[in-house]
Amino acid sequence: MPQESFKIIFDDEHVIVINKIAKVLIQPSPKKEKITLTYLLAKDINQKVFPCHRLDRETTGLIIYAKSQAIEKRIMEEFKRGQVKKKYLAFVKGKLKVKKGLLKDYIIDREAKIYGEPKKLAKTGYQVLKGFKDWSLVEFIPLTGRTNQLRIQMAKIGHPILGERKYAFGRDFKVKFRRLALHAYYLSFIHPLAKQRVNLEIDLPKDMKTFLCKVKQ
Repeated sequence: MPQESFKIIFDDEHVIVINKIAKVLIQPSPKKEKITLTYLLAKDINQKVFPCHRLDRETTGLIIYAKSQAIEKRIMEEFKRGQVKKKYLAFVKGKLKVKKGLLKDYIIDREAKIYGEPKKLAKTGYQVLKGFKDWSLVEFIPLTGRTNQLRIQMAKIGHPILGERKYAFGRDFKVKFRRLALHAYYLSFIHPLAKQRVNLEIDLPKDMKTFLCKVKQ
């Protein structure tokens, strides 16, 4: 486990937002891992914390934690009302013919399918920021919050996120990335007590930035 698994981006007595590194779970999986991001953050600030949403193990970027269950409930209500805005950057396979648009379809992740859950409507706005020979840099704005939404939708249209191993095969990629090349770089929410909007934006993580710089050379 890396010594620095997160960096605090915003912090007050009610809410804390951190930048998560790759390879760290937020909460225990069925394997019941003890060392999670939630555990490490609580230990670091010596206070119990409650994650208000999720990021995949390999996804980097911004995640909101509440410092009480009451605040957690308020922020999760914001998510349900669509008041929390998130933006992601990703490296995806190939070149998209339509450079800007809306992905809209019914999806289900593998785990939900096993348990017989129904497909749910997923909507994601996207824009190609830069196209390269065999891959593209794309910005995503999820309008719904389905599990693995971006990963499933991109795989379905034939442009899986680089490093994808759950909804694509390694042999499908001409360009390789060591992990899922997905980063939650922008987050905007209404502070549950101050009632003012908090807008946060961070840079690409080191591995994605290095990869991008090498391509541009």
